[in-house]
Amino acid sequence: MKTVRIFLLSVVAALMASCGTTNTVPITGRKQNLLVNDEQVLSLSNQQYQEYMKTARLSTDAANTAMVKRVGQRLANAVVTYLNSNGMGSEVSQYKWEFSLVQDNNVNAFCMPGGKIVVYDGLLPVTQNEASLAIVLGHEIAHAVAKHSAERLSNQVKQQYSGQILGTVLNASGASSGLQQASAVVFGLGSSLGSAAYSRSQESEADHLGLVFAAMAGYDPQVAVSFWQRMASSSGGGSASLFSDHPSDATRIKNIQNWMPEAKKYYRPANTTPAASFHFSTKSSSNGAGINKNQGTMPTLHISNKK
Repeated sequence: MKTVRIFLLSVVAALMASCGTTNTVPITGRKQNLLVNDEQVLSLSNQQYQEYMKTARLSTDAANTAMVKRVGQRLANAVVTYLNSNGMGSEVSQYKWEFSLVQDNNVNAFCMPGGKIVVYDGLLPVTQNEASLAIVLGHEIAHAVAKHSAERLSNQVKQQYSGQILGTVLNASGASSGLQQASAVVFGLGSSLGSAAYSRSQESEADHLGLVFAAMAGYDPQVAVSFWQRMASSSGGGSASLFSDHPSDATRIKNIQNWMPEAKKYYRPANTTPAASFHFSTKSSSNGAGINKNQGTMPTLHISNKK
């Protein structure tokens, strides 16, 4: 009986794998098996983004808002250029870049599939400068480019519906009840947007890609070390990676140092005018996710996306 069960599970796994497509993550070259397509993911994520923006309070600080848009667009332009130059131009059409700064004290940011990026103004006292903000936004964009949300959604579908015919879950419309139920876990439906954590490996991959993306955009990747050191100091050293879905501060910094030679190969300093001073407001809401930590403390950054 045990042998039969193992055989049946193997057959189900093979059928599920055959239903998906194989995607290669840029930069790292990691292979993914995705059961959901871009249309399905974008449809579900756009619904969540629109719902979130109905209740979000946009920052009234014109200078900081302009800075977030400026840094974000510069990164987006660099990523699009890279994708177009490396045979991935078909991916570009799915991105409709949008960068928003919202009033929230949490140290947080997130990127939905398709390039909808939100920064909480509680993040700015920690980044302190545009280059460090670019490290954060590069990480968020990386989650989208690496299709981490699609990967998590695929894994969730496998876990919930491994005993069913996947065609009933993954229909062409992308809005079946089964897929919506799976997306509730991935996108945090019914709770604060972006509450679901990425896996430790996905967080590390986003760190890797984000560092390179920041360098491509002309931001010095070396500021990532001091930025994460500030995060570690402000959070009291962070949580041990053994008990966390994302790397500990020490692990993160070590990995970034190991990736630095690669990032520097892409770095060409851009001629920019000095960044305007940050303006910090004490007014903010408390509804946060993504690079999340307890309100009122400087967190270990859990930068989060959705793709």
